[in-house]
Amino acid sequence: MIWNETMECMSREEMRKIQSIRLKKIAERVYHNTPFYRKKMQESGITPDDIQSIDDIVKLPFTAKQDLRDNYPFDLMASPMSEIVRLQASSGTTGKPIVVGYTRKDLSIWAEVSARCLTAYGITNHDIIQVSYGYGLFTGGLGAHCGVENIGGTVIPMSSGNTQKQIQLMHDFGATGLCCTPSYALYLAETIHESGIPLEEFKLRIGGFGAEPWTENMRKELEEKMNIKAYDLYGLTEIIGPGVGGECDYQEGTHLWEDHFFPEIIDPETLQPIKSGEFGELVFTTLTKEGMPMMRYRTRDLTRLHYDTCKCGRTAVRMDRILGRSDDMLIIRGVNVFPSQVESVILELEEFEPHYLIIVDRVNNTDTFQVNVELRQAYYSDEMTKIVALRNKITSRLQSVIGIKPDIKIVEPRSIERSQGKAKHVIDNRRLV
Repeated sequence: MIWNETMECMSREEMRKIQSIRLKKIAERVYHNTPFYRKKMQESGITPDDIQSIDDIVKLPFTAKQDLRDNYPFDLMASPMSEIVRLQASSGTTGKPIVVGYTRKDLSIWAEVSARCLTAYGITNHDIIQVSYGYGLFTGGLGAHCGVENIGGTVIPMSSGNTQKQIQLMHDFGATGLCCTPSYALYLAETIHESGIPLEEFKLRIGGFGAEPWTENMRKELEEKMNIKAYDLYGLTEIIGPGVGGECDYQEGTHLWEDHFFPEIIDPETLQPIKSGEFGELVFTTLTKEGMPMMRYRTRDLTRLHYDTCKCGRTAVRMDRILGRSDDMLIIRGVNVFPSQVESVILELEEFEPHYLIIVDRVNNTDTFQVNVELRQAYYSDEMTKIVALRNKITSRLQSVIGIKPDIKIVEPRSIERSQGKAKHVIDNRRLV
């Protein structure tokens, strides 16, 4: 099923024409309406007249998360506050939040792109979708919510938390879909199994998961534990929220709706564009957003793009799974380590639960690298030889993947704190020194 066949299946040539027209308009909008961008463009020696096609995007300045904090709360708006009908803000940051503003047109676009994602999963107006992303200032809840409503489906606006009630209503209301973070979905899956309610009594068939990186192995874990098909739902508060992209039924990458959000891949060190198909940092420019457009926003997400036509018939560019974030990468004893690498290994090994905590510290000027992992109940034992064998097994596997030897601490089942939103997997005590 295709929600907007015209845009999702457009030829590359036609898409570039639309992108060029929209880029020129948005460059003019920010130049005349946003002092921050006008100053940045003048410092770069360019005006909107220098932007004639999508190829000219490389002339525009980058925007970073710190720019949003420095212009808190409304200095990046390109519309007067009389036209801003909603304010939302990022989660998980300290100090001032990242604030974004939406016009009525922005909210309409958000509902449309979110609907594209959900429709690609196979969700229709006959589905009942439980939205267990956080509502409020966080974009997750309302972003998925508006997409379901746009399709004509039924929304259960649960928000996150109150897990027992989540399970009860999921069962009683006959929810056929679930939207939340993958880590919270795992917690819900555990709670369902502990509830005593047979999984067969639930009608769940589809999950739309995002707001944090997750691996293919976690997908398999969720699909097995919840008897669903699990899809990626990608988005950023700074760009619009969930709905920037989503997977189709073939799951060979996340389709990005590039008629609204133009993606680039750059080298995070040199900031130069890199060859098609190579890994680098994802950058977005919003092509249609009125309230708070973003010029070449550095997401810090590390991935690559594929421009060939998908088996589903969509020509919309596809993004690989995100390896991690350039600002989440840990450098431990000179080695680059991503939490997703650790997670992938843990999920390969049947003896361990998909819950872990990485603790990095510095002792006597040397980095320490500890990984706490939960043993599954079926493998839990007080026999030291068995525990040592399991520790050696996971240590060896992690060392072969990452390149350095971790200090593995095997902990009891359910001893690592569960997340009802975005999971916290890393404690880096070096940053506190």
